[in-house]
Amino acid sequence: MQQSGQQPIYILKEGTTRSRGRTAQSNNIAAAKAVADAVRTTLGPKGMDKMLVDSMGDVIITNDGATILKEMDIEHPAAKMIIEVAKTQEAHCFDGTTSAVVLAGELLKRSEDLIEQNVHPTIICEGFRIAAERCLELLENHSIDVDEAMLHEVAKTALTGKSAGAVKAFLAEICVEAVMKVATESDGEVIVDLDDVKVEKKQGGSIKDSTLVDGIILDKERVHSGMPRSVNGAKVALINSAIEVKKTEVDAKIQITDPNMLAQFLDEEESYLKGLVDGIISSGANVVICQKGIDDLAQHYMAKSGIFAVRRAKKSDMEALSKATGGRIVTNIDDLSEDDLGICSKVEERKIGESDMVFLTGCEEAKSVSVLLRGGTDHVVDEIRRAFDDAIGVVSVAHEDGAILTGGGSVLAALSRDLRTFAEGVGGREQMAIEAFAGALEVIPRTLAENAGLDPVNTIIDVRKAHAEGRSTFGVNVFEGGVMDMEEANVVEPVRVVEQAIQSATETATMILRIDDVISSKGVSMGGEGMMDGMDF
Repeated sequence: MQQSGQQPIYILKEGTTRSRGRTAQSNNIAAAKAVADAVRTTLGPKGMDKMLVDSMGDVIITNDGATILKEMDIEHPAAKMIIEVAKTQEAHCFDGTTSAVVLAGELLKRSEDLIEQNVHPTIICEGFRIAAERCLELLENHSIDVDEAMLHEVAKTALTGKSAGAVKAFLAEICVEAVMKVATESDGEVIVDLDDVKVEKKQGGSIKDSTLVDGIILDKERVHSGMPRSVNGAKVALINSAIEVKKTEVDAKIQITDPNMLAQFLDEEESYLKGLVDGIISSGANVVICQKGIDDLAQHYMAKSGIFAVRRAKKSDMEALSKATGGRIVTNIDDLSEDDLGICSKVEERKIGESDMVFLTGCEEAKSVSVLLRGGTDHVVDEIRRAFDDAIGVVSVAHEDGAILTGGGSVLAALSRDLRTFAEGVGGREQMAIEAFAGALEVIPRTLAENAGLDPVNTIIDVRKAHAEGRSTFGVNVFEGGVMDMEEANVVEPVRVVEQAIQSATETATMILRIDDVISSKGVSMGGEGMMDGMDF
């Protein structure tokens, strides 16, 4: 506190800025809304793409909410919290990132109106918590059991509105087939490990040239042109050590005083390499995948013996090969035996676009598959990859959970209606927060309508009318305007996507609402000298 005639005492170091009370809340809410608005136009089948150019001049063209927010260089701490919503959604559900961020932004916008009406932020937070819990209970009433045919529709819904939308049926087929192949059952629960689906992308050709391979694709080529291009009945040795002459760990010099000694020295190196290759041959292997280098001379011996070899394979590829072929990764070639070899029916090198790739197919009992994605340009292939990752992710989530919801904003509109009825029975000011939450849920159907160029007010009225008549699966028809039955139109998404979006949006919104003091040591965003007066004690 500053006494009259005394020097003010600074508790915070010079250059620190601080905003308090309503100012802090307004700043945080404004930052969060700005982030939500940045991705809002990408939502839905009629959503537009964003072009992001980084400091190096690299270009990314996408409408994937998580990718856009990850690539944007955002400074504001509250805005960064909104980005965490997208990251969480992407990690747990693979899709629905834009919806989660837009919902979080709308919750904050509605709460700002309540704060202006002198409703305390902690009461708003409590109301939001009650509303979110009620939503998660109500979701069970709207869920539909899933079968394999429905999984195709889940994938198609995820691909709609992306660059891959034109070939969504084709890509959905690949997604579902890949998930069904790698899915395992344990104690009656379905588990899908997407690490078992290896995705390779190659520029050139069209999206329709993409294929699913029952095995592993390596973006490598055989090391020697004298080796066979393909091997049937392959016995694969997976080696995690260099097939080269060993070098000493410490610096060493060898003095050679006689020409015969040099010849002897070279012969010794040669026989050492021949011994390594003989060890591989004696194990019965006819395909070698090496994680490290292969000496030129060793390559020559392998080519003469008809062995197909690949070098410098990635660690993740080696693990995938081990899983697919049943082979063990060996560190010491001397220990290599027939029991360590993996088996697959065919290994061959194929020319894909400009480069060669190695395909290992026909792996019995394989729980690993590979997908080769193609596209006209690098940007197209990258966006196809992002769309494919979303689609295969939601298919795996739907298959694991066994339950889906109708899309097109129908479920959120139904929850909004149920919450309004529920709010009437809740006493106190929390009722206002629950009603605000119900209103915020309608941001998704409203945004879908806006992005499709429809009148958002009329669309929301049409959706509410349909739901009042008991047609709870009706949502926004972005193609023709008005409303339509989303179950009939096969617009579906996993329950987990909506659950997680509501939970993470609510938690982040309440966390931001509870902040009433922002102290920044960088002195970037909140004034300069004038702010220091507020910190005199």
